[in-house]
This record gives sequence, structure tokens and C-alpha cells, in this order.
Amino acid sequence: MRLLVTGGAGFIGSNFVRYILEKYPGYRIINLDKLTYAGNLENLADIEDDPRHEFVNGDICDPDCVNRILSGGVDAVVNFAAESHVDRSILDSAEFVRTNIEGTRNLLDISRRNKIGRYIQISTDEVYGSLGDSGAFTEETPIAPNSPYSASKASADLLVRSYCHTHCFPALITRCSNNYGPYQFPEKLIPLLISNAMSDIPLPIYGDGMNVRDWIHAEDHCSAIDAVLHHGRIGEVYNAGGHHEVPNIEVALGILKALGKSESLLTYVEDRPGHDRRYAIDSTKLETELGWKPRIPFDSGLPETIAWYQRNASWMERVRSGAYLKYYDDMYGRRKQTLSER
Repeated sequence: MRLLVTGGAGFIGSNFVRYILEKYPGYRIINLDKLTYAGNLENLADIEDDPRHEFVNGDICDPDCVNRILSGGVDAVVNFAAESHVDRSILDSAEFVRTNIEGTRNLLDISRRNKIGRYIQISTDEVYGSLGDSGAFTEETPIAPNSPYSASKASADLLVRSYCHTHCFPALITRCSNNYGPYQFPEKLIPLLISNAMSDIPLPIYGDGMNVRDWIHAEDHCSAIDAVLHHGRIGEVYNAGGHHEVPNIEVALGILKALGKSESLLTYVEDRPGHDRRYAIDSTKLETELGWKPRIPFDSGLPETIAWYQRNASWMERVRSGAYLKYYDDMYGRRKQTLSER
């Protein structure tokens, strides 16, 4: 199988690329990434010489770039490419609308034109809005996004749904809970807290710290996408959750304890505007239809993730400082001629 993976130099995308190449030796991946602040070729350094992985620096909003790839023969598209940080979307939503909505539309149109056999839209539980103290999101939960980010992802989901219904387009949607694991950009909660704690910098906690999230390890998320890609029913939505709800303050306390740091580093800050109180995913459909289950419990996954960031402190420092962009410049300079010929 030949896959186009968009956003494959980001956190979840790079984990997915690595997961697929390891599990399916006969597969080939074209990895299209714009390499914005969160896209990092260093995330893929261990497979940069793998002939099954072809990197293309480009934008999903660029029709010529996308068409050039898809017209060359691709069996399936997995779309991770997205602006994803809620705080950034609150400050300025323009790029979220452009990438998450217009980029998705561009991929859909060109995929349909090139008769792509399967299209997977990677979405988020945030499109469902906020839960009360009980219950969980199912695939039938009405969409009710509360941030510009989640609104842009919900809009993309509705576009995908409309193409399935109107054009009989072979698309599926996955919606997952909060991810954690290696290579996550340190503006997100867990790597931010780990990085700050390692450097004895205050750990910012929004509001009262009791906002609850359901955490899933990136590797488990990748296995869920794998199941949907190969066995999911066209036109369906599949939720993927980690079965571990925990308030943000407990995550922070667990990180401090694991690193042997003082709780005095906790710093409560003004809450995010429109901050959703609780997310929880019911992934019964994915588990019963496709036989998927999360494999990595949070109680072991979090310490393993902390240990990874400790072992890769230099990676973290380069990402925080922007020095990883030099890695990109060096690598892309070596490959520029090759890429221009593709």
C-alpha cells in the first residue's frame, strides 16, 4: 500500500509514520508537511534514510503540490495536518480556518478527482464540546465546539461527511482524546509541565486545575487509526479513548513526584477563555467492531514519557529554542535537488 500522510513531521503524525513502517514492511509513505513551528524533521531522524519514506515539504492548501503527489499513485490518505493549539486559536483563528478547513477541502477535492481508495480524517474529541460530571462522548453526541480550534476541526469533519454523502467519497473520521508520548511539541500540557519541571521553572495551571481530560498514548492512537484505515466502515466516525480521566492538577503532581521536584513549582494562572471542563471518550464502537483496545495504561505510559523527555533533553531544548529549524535547513539543503525532481 502507498499512503499519503499529511502532517507526518508533527507529534502524532511522526509516531504514525514510524508505527506503519515498523508494522507493514511492504508499505510506502509519502509524508507531506509544511514544517510550521510544530513540524520537525528531527522527529523522523531515525528513518530519514529509509527508502520506504519520502518526505515532501509542502502545504495541504496548495492544489498543485497535492495533485502532483496524488496523481502519482496513492492508495489512501491519512490527514493529520492541522493547526491544533487552542490558545493560539484564541489569539488568532485565521490560520486555523485556512489549514483545518480550506486544507481539508483541498485534500478532499483532489483525492476525489484522483479516485483515492480511502481517506482518513484525524479529528478530536474537542468537536463535541464540554461534558458535565458524568457520561462520555459517543459518535452520536452532537457536535458543539467551544473554541476556534475545535470549531475549525468540526467544520472539517462536516465537510468530510458531506463528501461521503454527496459524492460517495470513501472517507472515515477518527476522534481521539488527549494524546501524550514522545516528540510532542512543548506547548501542550504534558511536555510543557515536564520541560518546566526539569528546568525548575513554574508549572502554569489554568484556573483551579480541575479540568478533566481522558489521556491516550500516541502509540495507542496510532493503532486505532491503523484499525480504521484497514477495517473501518466507509462513512463512519470512530472514537478512540484511553480510558483514563484525570484532572490537570493530578497530571502536574504526578510529573513533579516522578522528577523529585517540589510542589512549590505549581503556579495557578488565569483560566483560558471558554475552557472546556471535562472530556471523556466512549470508544465502544471501535472496540467492538474492529477489536481495538488501548494497550498502554496512563500509570505506566506517563512515567515512560517523562523518561523519554529526560533521555532526549537536547531535543527538547532545540525545540524550545527553535534550533531544530537548523536541522531542517541542513537536511532539506541536502535533499533539495532530489525533492525538486519529484
